[in-house]
Amino acid sequence: MAWVGNWQNQFGSILRITSDAEGRIEGNFETAFEDSGFYGQTVPVLGLHKGNCIGFVAVGSSVTGDRVVSYTGLLRHGKIETAWFVVADQALSAAREGDPATLKPVNWWRAVTTNVDTFGPSKLLKKSAAFANEA
Repeated sequence: MAWVGNWQNQFGSILRITSDAEGRIEGNFETAFEDSGFYGQTVPVLGLHKGNCIGFVAVGSSVTGDRVVSYTGLLRHGKIETAWFVVADQALSAAREGDPATLKPVNWWRAVTTNVDTFGPSKLLKKSAAFANEA
């Protein structure tokens, strides 16, 4: 299985896998969500793969604190089906409405967000790369 390439999920976030040598995954990730703590950043991705199984992780910081995202998934029918979770160290919080918000550590049970995503080969990125090579 060759994992190297540009992958896009159903929301437009981009996973670029630049190396899959010796069972390792390297690349970067850009989220499409403006309300994500990762928005506007290209965060490095590191992980492992074996057969159709893959796992990778990225860490980042923003004005709303540090966070880590971990994806675990399977290749099925040419797509990477993943379950993910984000762990955030802090969140903005105000004592009451109208007070300025400050960053505060969150309790463990509130620190975790989880969901699922499907990444498919990014045709848009492949076309852009092909066009750039022709220029």
